Amino acid sequence: MAVRACGLIIYRRLQSAPSSKVTDDIEYLLLQTSYGTHHWTPPKGHVDPGEDDLQTAFRETQEEAGLQASQLTLIEGYKKELHYPVHGKPKTVIYWLAEMKDCNTEVKLSEEHQAFQWLKLEDACKLAEYEDMQTTLKEVHQFLCSKE
Repeated sequence: MAVRACGLIIYRRLQSAPSSKVTDDIEYLLLQTSYGTHHWTPPKGHVDPGEDDLQTAFRETQEEAGLQASQLTLIEGYKKELHYPVHGKPKTVIYWLAEMKDCNTEVKLSEEHQAFQWLKLEDACKLAEYEDMQTTLKEVHQFLCSKE
């Protein structure tokens, strides 16, 4: 059976000069794992028995980044499913999109992660080594730009 995980792609909008484009003010949250290759990903994790996918995404975000559901706004109309093998087994990861209500909210990491960064799209794509995550971040950015 495929491993199933769920998470949130979290972004914040910085306050900036009125002359700048709105899309230039978007930063994405990536967490660096404290295990394995120390790769960078949005908060995500495995679905617990009796949990639905979205509950998992919010629980994992709280556990890994210390962010409560009440501090986030779920963005309607975006949901992405990724499929890739991990240790020879199929894995499905489902991401939703969420915006920080307050861009200054503190991120509090769990032991699963050793660092976090808020990054503009280009830098986020550089840190997210996996091509499907880079593609997903670009899609999210396009989605947000199209809503302006």
